Amino acid sequence: MKSCRTWVANGNFKFMLNLPVDTSHPEYQLFFHRDGTSDKMVIDFNATSDRVVSPSKLAHVVLRTNNLQEMVTYYTTFLGGQVIYENEMLAFISYDEEHHRIAILGAPGTQPKQKTSCGLEHIAFTFTSLSTLLLSYRQRKQKGIPPLWPVNHGPTTSIYYRDPDGNMIETQVDNFDDPDAATEFMKSEHFAENPIGADFDPEDWIRQISEGKPEAALKIREEVGPRGLPDFF
Repeated sequence: MKSCRTWVANGNFKFMLNLPVDTSHPEYQLFFHRDGTSDKMVIDFNATSDRVVSPSKLAHVVLRTNNLQEMVTYYTTFLGGQVIYENEMLAFISYDEEHHRIAILGAPGTQPKQKTSCGLEHIAFTFTSLSTLLLSYRQRKQKGIPPLWPVNHGPTTSIYYRDPDGNMIETQVDNFDDPDAATEFMKSEHFAENPIGADFDPEDWIRQISEGKPEAALKIREEVGPRGLPDFF
């Protein structure tokens, strides 16, 4: 981030400020009131930039299916969500403030999923703590949704599932409070040796948390040495 000496104007009032500028996005310009508060952002659509503007967030995922009702039931149960809109061809599902996070499309002519074909490998959903991740695991288990693969990747502790069409779903919790620390771990020799992770038993972890073991202690990955992908991949 650099500072530049910039003329800004607001109505008939014009003055010069030293403003911090993201040099990778020089197309942004801010206009200010006399009290220094920003008025609006003006974009120079012709400005050159080193990179494309990043999205503010990932909005939703759409899954194509030939099994609409079972998939809708599965995802509303899996996410503790609700159907916002549904007809004979599609459904929009939400579980938070967004109008929909998952859409299920029952497109005519859709063929069964081929596990080894190119495409989306999995969708991941984050939980705020290890305990809430494990609680959701227990609640899904009680509703007949068993886990496929519990694994501590290092940056995250994750529990994977397969939906009725064979799509993979990851539920996870961040193992590091600081994202920079997670990035550093991913640059470490341990991660280079084993970027897959170490499997764990959710029931054993629930027992240990119930007996008072800190979540932070459980989230430290066991180093098991080099390993490849599980056979179900």
